[in-house]
This record gives sequence, C-alpha cells and structure tokens, in this order.
Amino acid sequence: MPTELGELPFAEWLAPHDGAWLPGGDHDTVLFDGIRVQDAQAPGSRFLDCAFTGATLEGCGLRNGRFINVWAHETRLVGTDLTRSEWQDCALLGSVAAAVPLAGARLDRVVIRGCKLDGVNFRDGVLTDVTFEDCLLREVDFGGAALTRTSFPGSQLTETRLVGATLEEADLRGARLGVVIDPGSLRGAVVSPDQLPALAPLLADALGITVEDPTREG
Repeated sequence: MPTELGELPFAEWLAPHDGAWLPGGDHDTVLFDGIRVQDAQAPGSRFLDCAFTGATLEGCGLRNGRFINVWAHETRLVGTDLTRSEWQDCALLGSVAAAVPLAGARLDRVVIRGCKLDGVNFRDGVLTDVTFEDCLLREVDFGGAALTRTSFPGSQLTETRLVGATLEEADLRGARLGVVIDPGSLRGAVVSPDQLPALAPLLADALGITVEDPTREG
C-alpha cells in the first residue's frame, strides 16, 4: 500500500482539482490537495484514480457515490453523507471520519490505516476484504452489516456495535474489543485466546447467562 503520493501508479497523471462539485460529477485522475469543501451536494459522483491529501469535506452530500482506486491521506470527513456509496481498491491513511453515514455502503478491498472513526454508521453495509489497521473506532455502528474477511489488527474498538451483523472469516485478533453484541454477533469471527477473558462477560450477557460466585454470602 503506497504511503506517499508519489508512490501511486497514477501519480504522474494527476491534475489539480478545479471547479465545483455537481450531482453526478465525474472525477478522473484528480488531485484534491488541501481543499476544504463545505455543504457541496454531489450525489452519484464518481471518483476514479483520485488522491486526497490534507483535504476536508464537511457537510457534503455524496450519496450513491463511487470511489474506485482512490487514495486519501490526512483527510477529514465530517458529517459528509456517503450513504449507499461504493468503494473499491481504496486506501484511507492517517485520516479522520466523524458523524459520517455509510449505511448500505459497499466496500471491497479497502485499507483504513491509522485513522480515527467517531460515530461512523456502516449499518446494513457490505464490507469484503476490508482492513482497519491501527485505528480508533469509537461508537462505530456495524449493525446489520455483512463483514467478510474484514480485520482489525492493532485497532481499538470502543462501544462498537455488532448487533445483527453477519461475520464470515472476520478476524478480530490483535484488536482491543469494546463491542456491543447480541447472541449471534460473533458467529464467524476469529479471536485469539487472550481475547476470550474480555469477551466472556459480553457473551454471557448476550446469552442471558447469570454468573454468580458460589461462595458469595446470602
């Protein structure tokens, strides 16, 4: 995974962004460097072989957008609507996403590394071959989502909801798990032995098991 802009295979063809964002816009090999976009409404827009560096998108409407081979570094997404968007072969590095709706989104072969996700909503989304590496996920909602071969190495999950999620070969090893679950939430997940003690109270609560010390008085 390229960590510098110049390492991208399409870097030499990138052209600086110039112009407004419009519904159904088509952005091909565009560099969004240091831009700040507020309240732009551009649903259905397509971004192909694009790069975002030091950009801020705040309150934008990008529902049903398509992001193909997009690379983003130190980018901020705040309150930007990405409902039912599609992401393929993308990378988000050292970035922040806060209060971002991604409900019903499809993510395929996406790497999210060193990022902070706060209040991001993946409800009913489909995530396949997605990696959250060294990330902080706070109050992220995967309710009803399908996570296939999704992993969280080195990530901190805090009040992360997996209620109603469907997991298939989802790898939770190496993650610190502060999750909200129901009885079937972790079926299909892979965990390490050292994670089981922390998960035991959650699993017992989800299954309605009462745990009491037999030596307790009264």
